[in-house]
Amino acid sequence: MESTKRRTWNGLLSSPSLLNVLYFPALALFGVFILYPFLKGLQISFTNWDGYSQSSKWIGVSNYTRIFQDPDIVRVIRNTFIYGLGSTLFQNILGLAYALLLNQRLRFKGLTRTIVYLPAIISPLIMGYIWYFFFQYRGGAINDIILLFTDQPVNLLGNSNWNVWMITLVNTYQFVGVAMVIFLAGLQTISKDYYEAAIMDGAGRWFKFSHVTWPLLAPSLTISIVLNVIGGLKLFDVITALTNSGPGYASASLSTLMYKLYFGRQDAGYAASIGIVMFLIISVVSISILIVLRRREVSAA
Repeated sequence: MESTKRRTWNGLLSSPSLLNVLYFPALALFGVFILYPFLKGLQISFTNWDGYSQSSKWIGVSNYTRIFQDPDIVRVIRNTFIYGLGSTLFQNILGLAYALLLNQRLRFKGLTRTIVYLPAIISPLIMGYIWYFFFQYRGGAINDIILLFTDQPVNLLGNSNWNVWMITLVNTYQFVGVAMVIFLAGLQTISKDYYEAAIMDGAGRWFKFSHVTWPLLAPSLTISIVLNVIGGLKLFDVITALTNSGPGYASASLSTLMYKLYFGRQDAGYAASIGIVMFLIISVVSISILIVLRRREVSAA
């Protein structure tokens, strides 16, 4: 009797009509909160709407041609790629190092994992403000140490050559724990038989890493890199907290530029076009990286 009920229940779950009903809430949420705002933003990008008035004028692709004439756009796009690719590089190198270390039999391993991952659960805006008190020109903790050896503090956040990298390092510090967890999960799925076979062949640590660990971590690397790239390319909160895109637009990303255009200059149409360009950049970069890394997974397998 119980097996009959189970078969009936499994049959209901596999029914196409029931599956359509179960999918509907997810599709509805996707349509309301993702698809509709995207299409609305696309529509706004072809207008001169200021973000507040009840009327707007259709101006075609004028906002998109403005992008090529904007004197700040080259620096902003460069910053965006530094945040995206720089954070990805640092997070994955450090995350893999932490994962390899914490995959060993160590005391306080669980506590160390918690400490490394803990910053990831803090709001990026709050994290930015915390680090602001380290970097600020007057009264910052780092400059207090520097003043013990020199007479002048260093303007870390006001220097356009440094502040982009300061932001990248803060973002790396906050989310390196995410990469660590992904790599740890990958390491724990690797069978010990591979390592035992390598040891029997006289392999050293580097050989085991390069010929066993690294190839079998390919799926974890794909997940980590794609997530890091997407998060870095749309970085907003930490930039706002540390520099507010300044001085000028020296540390701005496409996200913060879009925010300033909308709320600061009341230029919603142009801000929407920046948002569409940012969406295209993130899509092209992340999908390209995903394709390349998927091919590596196949070759590694």
